[in-house]
Amino acid sequence: MQTKQLGNTDIKIAPLAFGGNVFGWTADENTSFKILDAFVEAGFNFIDTADVYARWATGVGGESETIIGKWMKLRGTRNKVIIATKVGMDMGQGKIDISKKYILKAVEESLKRLQMDCIDLYQTHKDDDVTLVEETLEAHAQLIKEGKIRYAGTTSFLPARLKASIEAGKKNNLPRYETLQPLYNLYDREVFEKELEAICIENNISVITYFSLASGFLTGKYRSKNDLSKSIRGDRCEHYLNERGFKILTALDVVSEQFKTSPSSVSLAWLLSKPSVTAPIASARTLEQLKPLIEGAQLKLNKEAIHLLDEASKWS
Repeated sequence: MQTKQLGNTDIKIAPLAFGGNVFGWTADENTSFKILDAFVEAGFNFIDTADVYARWATGVGGESETIIGKWMKLRGTRNKVIIATKVGMDMGQGKIDISKKYILKAVEESLKRLQMDCIDLYQTHKDDDVTLVEETLEAHAQLIKEGKIRYAGTTSFLPARLKASIEAGKKNNLPRYETLQPLYNLYDREVFEKELEAICIENNISVITYFSLASGFLTGKYRSKNDLSKSIRGDRCEHYLNERGFKILTALDVVSEQFKTSPSSVSLAWLLSKPSVTAPIASARTLEQLKPLIEGAQLKLNKEAIHLLDEASKWS
């Protein structure tokens, strides 16, 4: 399988990241192990998680990292996978915190849960708009020097703060963010495409998209308000049920029929057709749900299909 390089690092990943947000939430430990087994057996190697997964469901957090750590130890797969986790969300401290002091403390807890000595990609989860970008990068620099992380990445940064981080890194000889994890999918295009995409391309920052299937909307499962009760995440899709959303689903149906595949697979293949995207993140709570994700990472759309999807989902 063709791999892609993460930013300026020596890390190469297959073109699909598994989203570990379901582990310890909608997928129990046994099911999570089976999904991870199948993911790696299919030739993929990039697993994305966060310390805060799945605090919204348990009130604790760390469940996803713990399951991944147990799986790696039990299966002996540490050298077969690239592990990305995140820091900064509220884990009981009552606020978003990307200060150096907090990051240096939080990484120890993530390492313990993951049963690892070194995290491949450590991502600033969300900007607090208070901490100086230099301070956060200094924390990553110390962790790289200590051998506790290999590289740094970030998620959900606005253009101004991402630019400031890039400049601060150059000016102060601090590590740069090698990856950006933005909200980006067929429906949610505008924020990323307006400014962030150009910044990433110009600076060779790899893009790893989250909510790649728009919380499940782009699977085609939710086509009316009556469908929202089909899953625990259904209520997150209500705002997609509008004229533009239905237009996108119609285009997905056409392309899916043409390629004899699913809307999920087409949605991921569309993301991978974009030069800026290194790997979409997608999750599955069952082995059955994993299949279209794998198919999407291997599907090559033609120019006509991409144009149809581009037009149906255009935001300007």
